[in-house]
Amino acid sequence: MIDLLRSLVTILLFFGILGILVLAHELGHFIVARLFRVRVLEFGVGFPPRAKVLRDAGETVYTLNWLPIGGFVKLEGEDGDGAADARSFASQGLPRQLIILIAGVAMNAALAAAIFTGIALAGDPTIGVVIPYVQPGSPAEAAGIQAGDVIERVDGQAFGAFGPSSVLEDIRARAGQTVTLTVRRGESPREVSATLRSPADVAAGKGALGVGGPGYTFRARVTPDRISRPFGEAVGVGMDRTVGAMRLIVDGVGQLATSIVTHPTEPPPAAGPVGIATQIGDVFWSLGPVVTLYLAGLLSANLAVVNVLPFPPLDGGRMLMLVIKRLLGSRLSVRAERLTYMVGFGLLLAFLVWVTGFDIIRQLGGG
Repeated sequence: MIDLLRSLVTILLFFGILGILVLAHELGHFIVARLFRVRVLEFGVGFPPRAKVLRDAGETVYTLNWLPIGGFVKLEGEDGDGAADARSFASQGLPRQLIILIAGVAMNAALAAAIFTGIALAGDPTIGVVIPYVQPGSPAEAAGIQAGDVIERVDGQAFGAFGPSSVLEDIRARAGQTVTLTVRRGESPREVSATLRSPADVAAGKGALGVGGPGYTFRARVTPDRISRPFGEAVGVGMDRTVGAMRLIVDGVGQLATSIVTHPTEPPPAAGPVGIATQIGDVFWSLGPVVTLYLAGLLSANLAVVNVLPFPPLDGGRMLMLVIKRLLGSRLSVRAERLTYMVGFGLLLAFLVWVTGFDIIRQLGGG
């Protein structure tokens, strides 16, 4: 019963987070299109088939659709026809068309920055490490540390869940020193002193504290501390984290492309819907809602980067097609443009099926 409840909550979190992020993306297109007086025919919550018309007053129909992942905006003339209508997307100048398309990407980037800033302002959660094993004769054993204990602080310093350092990294960096560790066993934290192994021992492969080892996995655990920042600093942290997340995703896209070309039969360095849902559930149940919200910020930054890629039918691909049409003029027909989008959509769908297959294999323990 408990496993079923966890699964249901995980599914709801997945659809809820992804739905909000995609809906925010489409809201960016919607707002800018309306500012430019481009006629918006439909703003859909979820994807068709249509379940209900929420509002049908004026020129825009607001609908609720059965597939609960995000939403869509349908613009007059977005398929390249209707250029004679002054309020169609096709009749707008190239700069306005590009701005309408980039607005969704900008909205996802802005949402990621808002999430990261809000977390930094409210206070980053702090993370300790659960000790899986204590090596005989180690500094940890001498300090009275036991398997299952949680190390929360090193010399009074707590460690934010989002970096820049961690308990184990800090302990390793202090090799050869005597440190004071805040250790929690059950509900009671206490301070213990430990003299860490020397840098030479660490270089030889021994742990500075002597915990863990082959076959043992360290688990993170949220601690009672919080790292809060004033508003100005929180905004700076939010922007830095957004830029850092987007850089990380750009690097990931490059690694994914290399993996597809060089090792198409091996698990890719990316997750599909099943993998993302699993990660969201794991984070929520092990580290709590704040870290889950941070993951939502990462996913929003991910959507921003992915959608700007020059691949039809993504926003970046549509922008590329608009530029090509401007250069080629009537030599690129509406039919050819639509065919390009159909082929691109088919390739994206094939990729989604491919990566989801590896997600399922991972869940079954095969990779």
